[in-house]
Amino acid sequence: MAGLIAALLIPLQFFPPFRLIEARLYDILSVIAPPLPPEPGAVVVAIDEPSFSEVGQRWPWSRELHAKLVESLRAAGAKVIAFDIIFSEPSTEEADGAFARVIGPDVVLAADDVTTFLGQGVQTTRVNPIDPFLDAGAATGAVAVHLDGDAYLRRMPSMADSFAAEALRLKGEQVTPAPEGALIQYFGGPRSYPTASYYQALDPENFLPPGYFKDKVVLVGLDLKAATSADVGAPDTFPTPYTLTEGTLTAGVEIQATILDNLRHGLYVIPVPRLVMVLLVIAAAFWAAALSRQGIYWRTGFWAFFVVAFFIVGAWAVLRFGRVWTPPALPVAAALGVFGARFGLDYARERHLRRTVSEAFSRYLSPDLVAQLARDPGALKLGGERRNLSILFCDVRGFTTLSEKLKDEPERLTTLINRLLDPLSGAVLAEGGTIDKYIGDCVMAFWNAPLPSPDHPLRAAQAAMRMLEAVDTLNAELRREQGEAAPVFAIGVGINTGDCVVGNVGSRWRYDYSVLGDTVNLASRLESLSKEYGVSIVLGPATAKALQDHFVMIELDQIAVKGRAEESAIFTILAPAAQRQDAAVAELMELHPQLLDSIRGNRRVDALDLIRRCGPLAPSLSKYYKKLLLKAAAIPE
Repeated sequence: MAGLIAALLIPLQFFPPFRLIEARLYDILSVIAPPLPPEPGAVVVAIDEPSFSEVGQRWPWSRELHAKLVESLRAAGAKVIAFDIIFSEPSTEEADGAFARVIGPDVVLAADDVTTFLGQGVQTTRVNPIDPFLDAGAATGAVAVHLDGDAYLRRMPSMADSFAAEALRLKGEQVTPAPEGALIQYFGGPRSYPTASYYQALDPENFLPPGYFKDKVVLVGLDLKAATSADVGAPDTFPTPYTLTEGTLTAGVEIQATILDNLRHGLYVIPVPRLVMVLLVIAAAFWAAALSRQGIYWRTGFWAFFVVAFFIVGAWAVLRFGRVWTPPALPVAAALGVFGARFGLDYARERHLRRTVSEAFSRYLSPDLVAQLARDPGALKLGGERRNLSILFCDVRGFTTLSEKLKDEPERLTTLINRLLDPLSGAVLAEGGTIDKYIGDCVMAFWNAPLPSPDHPLRAAQAAMRMLEAVDTLNAELRREQGEAAPVFAIGVGINTGDCVVGNVGSRWRYDYSVLGDTVNLASRLESLSKEYGVSIVLGPATAKALQDHFVMIELDQIAVKGRAEESAIFTILAPAAQRQDAAVAELMELHPQLLDSIRGNRRVDALDLIRRCGPLAPSLSKYYKKLLLKAAAIPE
């Protein structure tokens, strides 16, 4: 992975738009505590707005005025006078003559290299000052600069006869031209160098401190940006790294002074070779891979921050103390790419694991509950807690007989029971229940855990009704598939509501999320009683009380409950509450309590009469009334 990311990033260093990102990083880092020359190598005489006001001439000014400036600067002790102005065209003979007469070997005049792109190639033309000035002994220096793609000036001139190099030569200092691609180290924004207005330099005795120009290199040029911002251009002004922080442009003449100090003190910056960058990118990628080999966790964020800081701070330190530019963009991108890829892989793996666990958990909980737990895992508390739950047991009637019948066809038996358990489980999940376990052909489920379900008795009862419908549907399918020989399934359901302990139950090697308590035991007993009483659903007293507004129920009997002295009533569902006004249902609800009272009071005749009247009103309870008939018949006359 690290090698792949490095291989993808390395070509970016040859992509011009990406180089601008590296250039902007250079702008940011190069202005942090830049190395300053011992003293400014030049003094700037600015042709600025105050000078235009004082001189009172339109530009270009008369060369006689420039001649006066040269005489004034010499008189003030200037060692070299360099004009960042190209005098490539003659003016008046008198003015040119006056300027030529003061020019000497201490004067540098600007020249320019003009590049023209032709169909057959590139043509470079040197634009020099006019011959009378050259004949007078003036030296020429090229002021041509090369802007980056974003129009910022960062590159050192590589010509041996650059403007700054010529000024240093006339001063008596021999300098070596900067290597190709070297970067300018700036020392500040506009007016970082000692600057005097042109009109002040014409009369330094009155406007400037004594010795202001003594033994100095004086650079004369335009500086018309006293109120210029970065988005308003001015003649011979350029954006520099300080434009980012100060929002202003720097005059070309001041940039020439900066280049002069870069040459004089060797402060320019050399970019590292591309091969070194390739090695740094590879090293960053594999370093990040080594730090994240154990996966992404909280410490990985610290390591990612450390690696990014290392390359950025390291790039600044090498720039500041070694004068070498090592762009940190690609190494940082490589490291973050590896960390990000590892995070992505871990995240994808975690998502896959989470999805797998959710799918497995959804076999016990409804998908809605699984989604809720995924959003709020804290809702699933480990250990045990006491809760009021509704417990459901569902058992298949006659499964032992079916097993004996299909003992030689275990695959068919397994297929049949799975076809039955599937819709029974679906009924539980559809009502938001939790499947606790399968006990052979029995399904145990509960409601109100692990997430709250305020109407859990109703949910359990509705699940039981769904189960009965599912069994009828399956029986019809089997009859269509296998004819009259198809097995006929029937189920019994017991539901009880009460306090239980719910949580992770088991050993340290294996545990299940399950429920414990007498409520569970009674629910299991109610399920077994469903066969005895000949009904499909048997409800405990607390469940029946919670459902009295939703269903029509009748009391089946009273049974002894462990831990209680009194017997508890058990119930079955007769019909939805909407049928309460049905004539047969209403009559049964009136007669059935009388029937139970007759049996309990040993009133044989009344009991037999009431059974005869109740039976036709509820055909689905025919088995139950036959049981009561036997019980009533056993009452002594």
